[in-house]
Amino acid sequence: MSTLVVGSRASHLARAQVKEFLAPLRQRFPDVTFRHQVILEGGDQDRKTALSQVSARAGGSAFSTNQEAALVAGEVDVIVHSLKDLPTANPRGLILLPPPGREDVRDALCGSTLAGLPQGGRIGTGAARRIAQLRHARPDLVPVPIRGNVPPRLNKLKTMNLDAVVLAAAGLKRLGLDDAISEILPVEQFPPSPGQGALGIQIREDNELAREILAGTGDPVVDAEVRAERAMLADLHGGCSVPIGAYGKADGAMLTLHAQVTSVDGTKQVQARLSGPLNEPEKLGMQVAGLLLDQGAEGILAQIRPGV
Repeated sequence: MSTLVVGSRASHLARAQVKEFLAPLRQRFPDVTFRHQVILEGGDQDRKTALSQVSARAGGSAFSTNQEAALVAGEVDVIVHSLKDLPTANPRGLILLPPPGREDVRDALCGSTLAGLPQGGRIGTGAARRIAQLRHARPDLVPVPIRGNVPPRLNKLKTMNLDAVVLAAAGLKRLGLDDAISEILPVEQFPPSPGQGALGIQIREDNELAREILAGTGDPVVDAEVRAERAMLADLHGGCSVPIGAYGKADGAMLTLHAQVTSVDGTKQVQARLSGPLNEPEKLGMQVAGLLLDQGAEGILAQIRPGV
C-alpha cells in the first residue's frame, strides 16, 4: 500500500483545507494511505512581530518557508497551502499544481457593516492591503493589529473591544463560521490578495507518485485566474505584506484581471483592468502590472516595502 504524506500549517483552517482536499482523493484511491503532518511556521510561532520582519528572518515567507523546506527534504510529499500566503517564486525542485476550485474570494466584515461602523471605529486586521483599502473607503477608521487563527481573531471583537474585524470569507466558510459575517465587502472596491480563496498544492518535481495521484485534481479555469493574479504580483515585486489586491475572472475564452495598489494611509490608490485570452494569463498579469506602474504604483510600494 502506498502512502502520501500531506503537510500543512497547524491552524484549524489549514486542517480544514487538508480535509477538503483529501476527501475526494480518499474515495478515488482507497488503496493509498493519506497521512497529514503539521508543520509550524514562523508566522504561527511569533504573532507579535510584523509579518515582513518574520518573513525576512525566515528567509522567505512567514507562512510557507518551513513547509517548503520539509517538502524539499522529502519529509512530506505534498503541501496544502492557502495560495495567498505562498510566494510567487517556487524553490528549485518544487512545482505548484493547478488549484482544485476556489472558495469565495472576498473579504468579510464581522461585528458590523462598513456603513454601520461608528466614526473612529476600531477595526481589527494585521493585513496591509486590508488596512489600506479600509482607510481609503473610511479615513476615520482606526486599524488595530491582530494575528492568529480565525476563531481567536473573531473573539478579539470582545477581548479587544473592537467594532469589527475583517477576515477572508473563504476561511470563515471553510470553518462553518458563515453566521459571523456581517457584510461581504464588494470585490470591485476591495479586490482580495492574489490567490485568495484558492489552495496552493505544491509537490516535488521528481515525485512520480504524487504526480500520478494528483493528476486531474486541478481546475484549469481557476488556475488561469490565479496565475494572472500572481504574475501581476510578481511583476510588481509584491508579497503578502504589501497592499496589492487583484481578482481574475474568466468568461468563456477570455480572462479579465482587475488589480489595485493602495497606500497604507489610504490617501493614494491606483487601479487597472484589462482582458485577454484565458490561455495567456501570465501575459495579462504583466500587462496589468504595467498599467499600474504607469499610474505610479511603484512610488506607493517603495514607501512600504520591507527594508525600504
